[in-house]
Amino acid sequence: MMSDQTTIYVVDDDQAVRESLAFLLRTARLRVEEFESATAFLSAAPKIEAGCIITDVRMPGLSGIDLLRKLKAEARTIPVIVITGHGDIPLAVEAMKLGAFDFLEKPFNDDALLESVKSALKQVKAAGRRETEKADILARIATLSARERQVLDGLVAGHPNKTIAYDLDISPRTVEIYRANVMTKMTAGSLSELVRMALTAGLMAAD
Repeated sequence: MMSDQTTIYVVDDDQAVRESLAFLLRTARLRVEEFESATAFLSAAPKIEAGCIITDVRMPGLSGIDLLRKLKAEARTIPVIVITGHGDIPLAVEAMKLGAFDFLEKPFNDDALLESVKSALKQVKAAGRRETEKADILARIATLSARERQVLDGLVAGHPNKTIAYDLDISPRTVEIYRANVMTKMTAGSLSELVRMALTAGLMAAD
């Protein structure tokens, strides 16, 4: 059974399709909002909550592809499931390249749709947890003094204490003191955990 704490946004110009999808999703105890066009959805987009979009790829006016482009341009990370007709596979592939979470070819199985939605919502929750964790780590970093931050940067860059000491023109013993302060303030139990925190906070790029 799925949670009803998120909203599924159904975007389709065909009223019968919208109503059918909405009924199916509500039977899975999901909250649903319907939009008859991508333009209508985008007008409401600033107010939408976390959730998932289900959109037809072919619609009058703005298509599902256009919708994806606009969401990408606005850096919106909400997952999008694209529904395609038999002849729309090239469009579906283009949609995936633009960041669509999944595409389903008509006629699709109800269970397949619900499974795709379930997977998309898991992604949303995981992203929410990552953002919360990132904010928490950045708050800890903000408590560091300027010198502690310099030592942190040296540590996550993989530099030994002696190198950090040389770069900062301080003694290795002083670096050890700052390092201990950094570990305490960041609540890191090991250097590897500190590096993971730095990655999560965006202080360093993953290879």
